[in-house]
Amino acid sequence: MKNLARGENCPAPSGPLTVTLAASTSVDVSALLLGLDGRVRSDADLVFYNQPAGAGVEYQRTPSGHLVRLDPSAVPLDVETVAIAASLDGSGPATFAAAGPTSVTVSDASGTAVVGFAADALGDESALVCLEFYRRAEQWKIRAVGQGYADGLAGLATAFGITIEDDEQPLPEASTTSPSHNADLPVDSPAHQGVLAMRSELFQPVHAEVPGSGIQKQGSKMCRVGMNGDIMARAGSMVAYQGNLQFEAKGSGGIGRALKQALSGEGVPLMKVSGQGDLFLANAAQDVHLIDLDGTDGLTINGANVLAFESSLNYDIKRVQGAAAGGNAGFFNCVFTGRGRIAITTDGVPVVLNVDQPTFADPQAAVAWSSSLQTRVKKNDSFGLGTLIGRSTGERFTLEFSGQGFVVVQPSEQPPGGVIGGAGSGEQAGVGGALGGLLGR
Repeated sequence: MKNLARGENCPAPSGPLTVTLAASTSVDVSALLLGLDGRVRSDADLVFYNQPAGAGVEYQRTPSGHLVRLDPSAVPLDVETVAIAASLDGSGPATFAAAGPTSVTVSDASGTAVVGFAADALGDESALVCLEFYRRAEQWKIRAVGQGYADGLAGLATAFGITIEDDEQPLPEASTTSPSHNADLPVDSPAHQGVLAMRSELFQPVHAEVPGSGIQKQGSKMCRVGMNGDIMARAGSMVAYQGNLQFEAKGSGGIGRALKQALSGEGVPLMKVSGQGDLFLANAAQDVHLIDLDGTDGLTINGANVLAFESSLNYDIKRVQGAAAGGNAGFFNCVFTGRGRIAITTDGVPVVLNVDQPTFADPQAAVAWSSSLQTRVKKNDSFGLGTLIGRSTGERFTLEFSGQGFVVVQPSEQPPGGVIGGAGSGEQAGVGGALGGLLGR
């Protein structure tokens, strides 16, 4: 049996589950069916001794303890979380700090105990959310919570959106005292994961972990990878992860590309991440964008703008078309081909230009483009006395695109990292433009 620590999660076994709760004192046990906003849809979503059955959830009191039976396949699709809670019934200690921990065990369909957690409290809490069963993509997961409330079952119910009628008082320990937890916080917030109760806009759903497998956007400057296998990511781009993941340095991705990187200054310092869990990636607070390649065209991009890509994609380092081998030795970029998803970064919100007419961009602002496009380097300033004494347009070179495709242009012309295109090789590097320092301006 896996014993969870507070805040830890794990996949839930498939099929019907049984949750057993046991405590050294008399408690009431309840289950709450919660929507995406972390609140019940109606009073019918509170399952307890006075309402022992709900959609996919059933409560039963036995001589040895309390049982909550959960059939995930029968839980409505608009229910994102099933929270399992215990509250003191008033016949014993007034707080869980005095009562001691409540033991929670989850058993699979065969009756085998697979997950355990000891929920406790240190303050004046008289109700505890012990465990959560929550959806993550197509799978259900279990999280050990241990979040406390000061007003027993009534305070717990109020926090999750149930109205307590003062004249009927259907629940024990009903009170008008405000709960110790913000009722507006989503159930997936850190305050429901074992952190002391607090109020903050940080706990709103917009900041919660996004669902889904594979590479997903997490806000505008981060991506989340739902891991169940392996992924290639920029070395040093990991900002957080959950689960069982392994990290392996891959250099530039092969001896051939390593030699090209040494000669051209271009490339991507890679790490291979494998295992199961959630991986969060970012690079210098730059904006993150996702591109899906279907195999019909490639993507040409500066290595400094690559954040992560699926291992089904192939990439190589190639000279930009139209760049002379002598005078423009730094015109190298990474070219990705195949089928899969890639996460790229830009310095600011970019514009995507549809190349249906002659298109020009500053080499340091053009981040990526369709590999099928034809490119040419155009020299704008003629070299003469005017340039020697400082009379210049400031746009000495322009990258010209023709054909059918797109060009991603960022609102930045950051100084390059070096004379040759070398901005792609640093960990947590700045963007440096599409050609990453090739001109040495």
